[in-house]
Amino acid sequence: MTQDSRASTLILGTRNPHKVREMARLLEPAGIVVLSIPAEVEFPPEVGSTFSENALPKAQAAAAATGQPSIADDSGIESAALGGAPGVRSARYAGPRATDQENLELFIREVPVGDGLRYVCALAYVDPKAGIERIFCGYCEGRMAPGPRGSGGFGYDPVFIPQATGDTRTMAELSDEEKDSLSHRGDAARNFLSWRSP
Repeated sequence: MTQDSRASTLILGTRNPHKVREMARLLEPAGIVVLSIPAEVEFPPEVGSTFSENALPKAQAAAAATGQPSIADDSGIESAALGGAPGVRSARYAGPRATDQENLELFIREVPVGDGLRYVCALAYVDPKAGIERIFCGYCEGRMAPGPRGSGGFGYDPVFIPQATGDTRTMAELSDEEKDSLSHRGDAARNFLSWRSP
């Protein structure tokens, strides 16, 4: 593996401040500094049918604009009752410009309590100098809560009860450390770190 692929600084291809904070928590203990994408960089539209197809172009755009190793993720929630929806449309579930709250309210109306849920994350890594492109996937299994609880997290966290805790707390009721240890984004980040430092 080249030195470039072990870069200690990564550009994060996202405009989502929640993702910036979460990815920094996950990677900085490994000695990786996470920098936000410059404001002038334009991202390609998310038109892929899979999380990987949406994540990779964002990382490619960040790497092309900065010339530095870059990462980007696409993530979302899948409901068994909805046949895997909203999936890649999680951020636009209630419409193209829907807020997190609007998406969550529609999800609550359409998904039955106790339904099997899964968070999915595809984390793309692009090193333009070394010519490396990789995708790392992460998952978190859970179930639908009776109603939203908790003030932490974002997105669908208030109704997602992760299976791994063994209790009834939602993702939004967990501490940052607990969430990072079992979340889909944490899983993908650990897979990336394992590859980076074999």
